[in-house]
Amino acid sequence: MEGIRAVLVDIDGVLTVSWKPLPGAVSAVEQLRDAGLRVALVTNNTSRTRAAIASRLAGLGFPVDADDVLTAPAATAAYLRERFPGARCLLLNSGDVREDLTGVTLVEEGDADVVVLGGAGVEFGYEALNRVFRQVQRGARLVSMHRNLYWRTEGGLDLDTGAFLEGLEKAARTHAEVTGKPAPAFFASALAHLGVDAAEALMIGDDIESDVLAAQRSGITGVLVRTGKYLPETHRAASGTPDHVLDSIADLPALLAAEDGGTPRP
Repeated sequence: MEGIRAVLVDIDGVLTVSWKPLPGAVSAVEQLRDAGLRVALVTNNTSRTRAAIASRLAGLGFPVDADDVLTAPAATAAYLRERFPGARCLLLNSGDVREDLTGVTLVEEGDADVVVLGGAGVEFGYEALNRVFRQVQRGARLVSMHRNLYWRTEGGLDLDTGAFLEGLEKAARTHAEVTGKPAPAFFASALAHLGVDAAEALMIGDDIESDVLAAQRSGITGVLVRTGKYLPETHRAASGTPDHVLDSIADLPALLAAEDGGTPRP
């Protein structure tokens, strides 16, 4: 990994679980900063704005601010502004991220031009999902901030948007446009934000498909951690092989130093 100048870090399951820091996570990010590496927190979290995420993490001791956080909602807003300017958008999401959906016209009633799915929660009931289904049947485009099947909470694994999205796609005979991870455009945006090439970046995550292998397909070094949603059976059944596998992000500074023969270089 000689030449790594930037690190992309997933949040849920890598830095925290249910907003509680994982052991060694704060120190690991501090060490990456001290080594002069550029850091971006890239997350499919759809329940909080970039500012709220940064504030929560800073309160836990992580050396981050809002400019360090790249979210699926923000990427979705950019996608909608570019591809569907002025479109009427129906949003189904758990959490309020309207602050990050600047320039997007959200509607509560009537027909929509685009249906946007965020993160799953109690809002994903039958009535809401059926409304989405009918809007797509009528001709609305289907956009999803991600297609994660589940995520890790302190109570265990919880279903996420992907579990519902696959059924909607099959029922409506359509395919959703995904704007967060694992979309290549999401990683391209993160690299542009950091000002580095893919070969100079590393992605560390707990989702082998959406975080790690998707990053590797974009030319980014992929590191899988055995925390968060990591499951051995998912690892074995994955569509590819991570470049590196660690027990947790706490092991990342040592890996970077060992691979580079010493302290990671800026």
